[in-house]
Amino acid sequence: MSQAEHDKARDKAAKLLRKQGSMSSLNSSDRQDRHHKFETTSTVSYMDEPGHEEHFKPPARFENTYQLEPGRKFPYTVVKNIMQDAMDGYLAEEKYEPELCRSMSKTLSEVIKARVKELMIPRYKIICLVHIGQLGEQSVRISSRCLWDQTSDTYASSEFRNKSLYAVASVFGVYFE
Repeated sequence: MSQAEHDKARDKAAKLLRKQGSMSSLNSSDRQDRHHKFETTSTVSYMDEPGHEEHFKPPARFENTYQLEPGRKFPYTVVKNIMQDAMDGYLAEEKYEPELCRSMSKTLSEVIKARVKELMIPRYKIICLVHIGQLGEQSVRISSRCLWDQTSDTYASSEFRNKSLYAVASVFGVYFE
């Protein structure tokens, strides 16, 4: 291969690599050391063409709002209705089976939490708990305890019963300062 053909092939390869979003060091050393010819080619790939930083936007910086009280209160009655509708829809015809109730409590918890988050209550963290058990001749007490601010943090709770099971759902709305 003559030197002209070699240069032409190298230029063609460089154009192809640039089109694919890569930079190549095809102009690296063509040197001869003791009758040996060394050719090196290294390739660096980029997501974007290098040198196009004019579209770079620095990350947004947010200042503290120092808002210590919620702009709107936690909608207790709406959340309670969401819980009751979800439990009525999912558990109305169900019979108590331990494995089914285990997965159903997780599903109900996720559904209720998603519906409450759709209300877009600003700056509230939502915690949802669902307990499902077999209905029999026993009594059950479910309690919770946490540290919170009485003026802004709250919860809603709802109960459900059919012939074979009971369910208790609780949603906690904890204001995030």
